[in-house]
Parts: sequence; structure tokens; C-alpha cells
Amino acid sequence: MKLTGWLEGVGRFYVGLLLAFLYLPIVIMALMSFNASPFYQLPFEWTTHWYSDLSRNNQLLTATLNSLRIAVMTTVIATILGTAASIALYRYDFRGKRILQVLLFPPIAIPWLITGTAMLIFFYGIGIGRGLHAILLGHVALALPYVIVVVSARLQTFAPELEEAARSLGASQWQVTRRVTLPWIMPGVIAGALFAFAVSFDQFVVSYFLATPGQGTLPVEIYAAIRKGFTPEINAVSTIIIVVSMGLMLVTARFFKFGGDR
Repeated sequence: MKLTGWLEGVGRFYVGLLLAFLYLPIVIMALMSFNASPFYQLPFEWTTHWYSDLSRNNQLLTATLNSLRIAVMTTVIATILGTAASIALYRYDFRGKRILQVLLFPPIAIPWLITGTAMLIFFYGIGIGRGLHAILLGHVALALPYVIVVVSARLQTFAPELEEAARSLGASQWQVTRRVTLPWIMPGVIAGALFAFAVSFDQFVVSYFLATPGQGTLPVEIYAAIRKGFTPEINAVSTIIIVVSMGLMLVTARFFKFGGDR
């Protein structure tokens, strides 16, 4: 019993240490967004000055809105296309299906530096060029494999007898999909959408290669601001994004019971 208690204590300490390693830098960054000193000098002096400056920083706000618009559009497009592709891969057998499924993984594993370079060359070659439209296409291409993999994993737990029973009762293919299949896989669809949003909003390399001056995303703008000289306004916008994104994630996880009933 003593050994079990000791192991349990070590396990809790390890988990606590891991959580501290993950979240302590974020907490410090959030606190420094309220520190009066632009050089992180101590003692800590409370202020909301940097949030006021952020509200007047049009360049940073424009980049944030660009990231949000692109991330939302990427999420919608990638989720619709990825869910449809997952259902098609689940229902139908055709020549080359296994090869197609295997080819979904290299885009996830290939370094984004190579992917960004390839997209830049390809988009210029076919006349798309650079800009927000090119960034959107690049983000959709990056997010699609994540959606397909997550939704396909959810479909593996689906009982095909449910669709057969619905068809035997006179339901059309669209009714089967809308009333039987989609409700079952909806947690996977939501999870895939969250992955797509995170991949798009956090994407730097592809956005950096495909962005044009004045049309950058938030990660690109943060990188440019750090090169010019770090400002706590970046801490402020990062804190706002973290609070909002974590709040949405917790609400979504609770609503769809990703963590179970407890």
C-alpha cells in the first residue's frame, strides 16, 4: 500500500510538472501584458496601457482580422470537404482507395517550410500568385488531411446496420446521411473543425511565403514586429486570443463530452 501511494504521488508530481511546463510560459506572458514596463522589469506594476495601445494599432488589428477570416473560411471549407471525403472513403470501395488514404499522411509529416516553398512555386506557375486568396488555398490544403483523419476515425465506430435500417424504412441517401450518419459523427466533425481552425490560425510558414505586404496574418505580423523590436502589445493580443480560444475549446469539449461524462 505504501508503494502504491508513493507511486501515485510521483505520478501526480509528474503531471503537475508537465502542466507547469506547458502553461507557465503562457501565464507569465499574460501577466506581462499587464506590466507597465516594456522591458519586463520588476517589481510588477499593474496597467492596461498595452491593451489601449493595441486598440489603436491598426496594423496588428488588421493582421488579426485577416487571420480570423482566413481561419473561419478554412474551417468551413476544410470541414465540409473533409467530412464528405471521409464519408465517401467509408462507404465506397474503388481502385486506388488504399493509396489515396496513405497519401493523406505525407502533408501532415512534410515540414511546412518545404510545403510553403512548393505552394509558392506552384501558385506562381498557375497564375494564382500571392495574397489572402493564396493563403486561404494553402491553409485549406494543410487542414484537409487533419479533418479527414479525425472524421474517418470517428466513422470507424459507426455501425453500418443503422444506415441499412434507415434505407429499409424508405429513407433516401441524403436522409440517411443527414439524420443517421452526421449526428453520429458530429463529435468527430467538430474535432476536425477545431483542428482546421488551429492549423490555419497558427500557420506561419505558409502564410509568410504567400503573404503580400500589407496583407499578412497575425503570426507573420508578430514575427515582423519581433524583428523590429518586441512590444508588449503582442502579449496583449496573444492573451486575448488564448482566453477566447481556450474558452471556446472548453465549452465545445463540455458540450460534446470529449472528456467523458465526469
